[in-house]
Amino acid sequence: MPRARQAPGPHAQGAAAPRLFRVASRVRAVIDLHLHTTASDGRCSPKELVDRAAAAGVTVMGVTDHDTTAAITEVTDVARARAIEVIAGIEITAVEAGRDVHVLGYFIDAADVQLAGFLQQQRAQRIARVRAVGDRLAQLGMPIDILPLIAKAKEEGGRSIGRPHIARAMIAAGYVADSREAFDTWLATGRPAFVPRAGAPPEEVIRMIHSARGVASLAHPGQTGVDARIAAYVDAGLDALEVFHPDHDNATTDRYRGVAARLTLLVTGGSDFHGDPSHGWEPGAVSLPADDWLRLRDAAAHA
Repeated sequence: MPRARQAPGPHAQGAAAPRLFRVASRVRAVIDLHLHTTASDGRCSPKELVDRAAAAGVTVMGVTDHDTTAAITEVTDVARARAIEVIAGIEITAVEAGRDVHVLGYFIDAADVQLAGFLQQQRAQRIARVRAVGDRLAQLGMPIDILPLIAKAKEEGGRSIGRPHIARAMIAAGYVADSREAFDTWLATGRPAFVPRAGAPPEEVIRMIHSARGVASLAHPGQTGVDARIAAYVDAGLDALEVFHPDHDNATTDRYRGVAARLTLLVTGGSDFHGDPSHGWEPGAVSLPADDWLRLRDAAAHA
């Protein structure tokens, strides 16, 4: 499998060209299982995301918005005309010891009643956090209008809001130059406007994904700092590990490939594309190898 140069991902500092993971075969498969839309903190509408994925040659795409499945139907409908296979997915934010732990769900039943109720609670906690951050910013002399954000979160279909939306409001108000400044100076952990997140533990999130007949994968482990907990998540039912991600350099990718093999986990991967111009890449910039994709799809079919 060829490797390109290392570059930071959406959770790293700075911006550079992404690493490319491609599969040598007669048919070039570009399998990106980590993509976001405006249903959460992405900048592309469902149609715009499909258009950009098609332009990049993506053949299989996973829609993984944060704590919402609102974009899946539209992405699927639009992608059908472009001959792109869409995997119904989600990225759920769990909380453990004050730390965010993101768990990806693939091949989920977006209509599952239990999952829908759980996600509604997750989004309500997000709204409460946005209100609290807004109050904190006002106390710091940087008032922003959070009502449009909350109205968007309450739209039909269950949109998800969070700190990236606050950062964009801060940019619009002229308080910061870009999202990086907003987080580094005000919104990140330990900064003046930071508010801790409320959320379910990873074990409960894994159960929710399984209740919707999905496959649960730990997202971007290289930047979450939970290596010591992966075995416990496996005991709780974790199915896979996101080995291929822009935040993972070659050594990190190899290390998590080894962890996945040792713990008998499936492998997932994708670009974690949000459409942020500062990141400098398109859908498909990180592609899951075809063999890993086939194993994942087969496991989901027999779940």
